[in-house]
Order: sequence, then structure tokens, then C-alpha cells
Amino acid sequence: MQKDPRFSGLYLNLDRGSATPPSLWQKIVGGVVMVGVFALALTFSVALFAVVITVGLVVWGYFWWKTRAVRKAMREHMAAGMDPRRAAAEAYSSTRAEAPGARTETRGLIIEGEVVREVKDEDVPGAGDRGRS
Repeated sequence: MQKDPRFSGLYLNLDRGSATPPSLWQKIVGGVVMVGVFALALTFSVALFAVVITVGLVVWGYFWWKTRAVRKAMREHMAAGMDPRRAAAEAYSSTRAEAPGARTETRGLIIEGEVVREVKDEDVPGAGDRGRS
């Protein structure tokens, strides 16, 4: 391994024997510095925690304030005790044009283009004629 002559001073310091142990004064100063650095780090961490909590509470409060109308509507809907299917059927029947002789009840629930319908035996054409042959 070749040594760069520019860094020869560093290698000279590494070649020395063991370092002298720190004196009592160096130990005291080192301990005070360590306690000071720890106190400073603790202070900044507590301040950062307070900022994070404050920002979180502000965001939560803003979200809570903006959704108050939705929460009120949900409470009213739950208080009315309406089934969502029944509410949709009532909305459909109230907006539907009333033709003479038209039935006002809905015959099924449309979900994504599919019709879900319950059929009773008396609603099926020709159901009454099955027993008569």
C-alpha cells in the first residue's frame, strides 16, 4: 500500500502508542457537555412533538368542520330508520311521471345495470293456470 505524502502527518499520529487516559477535569467537562447535548436534543424533540400534535389537531379540526353537514345528514337518515332500498324506491316513484293506470310501486332494484327482482307466484303470468289442466 502506498502512502500519500500529503497525509503523512495523520499516519504519524496513528503510529504512536496508547493515548494517555483522560484526567479528572477532562472527564468532568466531557460529562457536562454530554448532559448539555442530551438536554438540547430532548428540548428539540419535545418542541417537534408539540408541533406535530398541533398540526394534527388543526387538520383533524378542519376535517371535522368540513364534514359536519354530511354527519348531520347521516344522523337524520339513521333517525328516520329508512332502509336504503326503500329510500331509493320512494325517490324513484316520486320522480316518475304518473301515467294513467301506471303502477307507482317499483318492481326491482337496479344495481350496475342489473335488475334484482323478487317474483311471487301470483305475479307470474299463467301461474294460476298451472293447476287447471
